[in-house]
Amino acid sequence: MQLVVWGARGSIPSAPDDPSIFGARTSCVEIRAGGRRLVFDAGSGIVEFGLSLLADPGREIDLFLSHAHYDHMMGLPYFAPLYHPDFAVRLHAGHMLDGTDCESLVTAYMSPPFHPVTPKVFRAAVDYRTFTPGDDLSPAPGLGVATHRLNHPNGAVAYRVSWNGRSIVYATDTEHEPGEPDLALRRFVAGADILVYDTTFTDAEMATFRGYGHSSVEEGVRICRDVGIARLVLFHHSHKRTDAQLLAIEAGAQRLFAGAVAARPGLSLVAGAPLPSQSRLREPASAATE
Repeated sequence: MQLVVWGARGSIPSAPDDPSIFGARTSCVEIRAGGRRLVFDAGSGIVEFGLSLLADPGREIDLFLSHAHYDHMMGLPYFAPLYHPDFAVRLHAGHMLDGTDCESLVTAYMSPPFHPVTPKVFRAAVDYRTFTPGDDLSPAPGLGVATHRLNHPNGAVAYRVSWNGRSIVYATDTEHEPGEPDLALRRFVAGADILVYDTTFTDAEMATFRGYGHSSVEEGVRICRDVGIARLVLFHHSHKRTDAQLLAIEAGAQRLFAGAVAARPGLSLVAGAPLPSQSRLREPASAATE
């Protein structure tokens, strides 16, 4: 069971010193399990991920949206498999607080005057699936995806992918209340092999950005320590952070929790395996190829 990062920034696809180690692409993470390639969020990182799929023999793709803010949706109109008739794409969304269904959400996003073409141009077989947070999804036999509502403006969803006794959790865009552990989230992620977690801020910054819907590096460490998670992937980096700042944040997190690593395009982790060497992690990466 493997995690591959295609985009790790938040808010906008920008980095102060791009091209950077951590890239400028926004949220997109792939999980490979049971011969399937699942993708989480459609930020700008999904563009290169989509191109990689064109050479892959697999033609069934499951795309799971955490929510519909622009940094998590901006790459969707440029996701190449959607324009190929030999692909089948199941698109899942369940964060909506107003009862909007998945197809209506995507149609509204890709509509004039905000976008020149609508989903009617898709040539793939697209299956829009709407769920309620708390539902258990099953994209393939033996492959389970549990869901959990997160604390974020307009709603967001965390996903826990389980296969063959291993599990990876994707939980970005959630805000914790300082000093008050989110016990429901801890129960949801407990015992996972890898947690991809929203670490936009530090504890010291949380008061300044209260209500923005994001969490901290230190809270990610506390969660992993409290509920027995082996690997913490720092995710949704601020577009204001330089490489030097993110490397310092990563080093600080590792002093608190040896299993921490900052997400960057090309990062590949196998559930239950050791972290890549630090020298390798510091090499700029353009895309995941493993």
